Amino acid sequence: MWGMQVSELLKTPLFDAHIASGGKIVPFAGYELPVQYKNGALKEYTAVREGAAGIFDITHMGQVRVEGVGALDFLQYVTTNDVSKLVDGQVQYSALLNEQGTFIDDITTYKINDEAYYLCINAANRHKDVAHLQQEATNFDVTVTDESDGTTLLALQGAKAQAALQALTEIDLESIGYYKFSRGKIGPTGGSAGGIISRTGYTGEDGFEIYIPNAIAAEVWNALLVGGAVPIGLAARDMLRTEMGYALYGHEISDVVTPVEAKLMWITKLDKGNFIGKSAVETRKSEGVKQRLIALKLTDRGIPREHYKVFVDGIESGEVTSGMHSPMAGGVALAYVKPEHAIEGDVSIEIRGKLVAAERASLPFVRSNVKK
Repeated sequence: MWGMQVSELLKTPLFDAHIASGGKIVPFAGYELPVQYKNGALKEYTAVREGAAGIFDITHMGQVRVEGVGALDFLQYVTTNDVSKLVDGQVQYSALLNEQGTFIDDITTYKINDEAYYLCINAANRHKDVAHLQQEATNFDVTVTDESDGTTLLALQGAKAQAALQALTEIDLESIGYYKFSRGKIGPTGGSAGGIISRTGYTGEDGFEIYIPNAIAAEVWNALLVGGAVPIGLAARDMLRTEMGYALYGHEISDVVTPVEAKLMWITKLDKGNFIGKSAVETRKSEGVKQRLIALKLTDRGIPREHYKVFVDGIESGEVTSGMHSPMAGGVALAYVKPEHAIEGDVSIEIRGKLVAAERASLPFVRSNVKK
């Protein structure tokens, strides 16, 4: 991905807006996206964590519509969570597994009604996910439509997110509960009636994710900036995500990891009936895992990074999957280690050839302020 030529990369409808705000553009998941803006990632992070609001262009994520009388049966079979528990207007965190029980992707499922659902999928996995879903759909009375190219997705996160967004929509944002959504008009000049606003996000702060047609993307983005929102790049986004301990595909979850290792059995409902990967997950659960995901916090100075080796009692045990210097918590990391080292033993992380002491931590690393 990082070796792609610029001419091969895609642009979101907000590319010019990022340039206008001083965005430093880098390749990410096949797109040209801002890693940070002119004031730097730390100030962007602070805007979200300390009482303001940040706006993220996450249009590179994929959006898939699932419709038909067989929609529920289909989603029960292809996802890990129990879709039958959803009510209209509710969102559910879930995953797509392969027959080996490992991750194709982690997703969110939006229930519009009994015969219509909306899926948000990861950018790098979009085409793989859609091909998988459309192949499986041939066995159900359902249609799977990739709407990614026509949809802009924004995340507005932070204490002032609701106030900034309310001026742009007729939807009563106060009435939208955590992991709930509403549909209606969004936009400063009448906008589009086809928008979706959900009280979701990946930062640990109150906020929303906003689905709108590409045609009004720049208008909504600029109106939110006028309303006080700060543009946020990929670097600050990853800082916020890591502090919460939220899994990221290609890091904590991948096609070699099952929900058992990744501590995601809470979205894997083995009692709901058959689904892709179920038997493999049951086998892994009964046999035991060879690695387990833990949270670590450095007790000495240093910055843990992805792929840094983790040692327990001086023995190499695993590696960091996500790591950073948290402005609020210091050096923090998520890492896979051998199961016998998940709970006991002295932990250290190798940083530039030196073992730096760490301790096991509970998640999140900093306080979550999501509005539940």
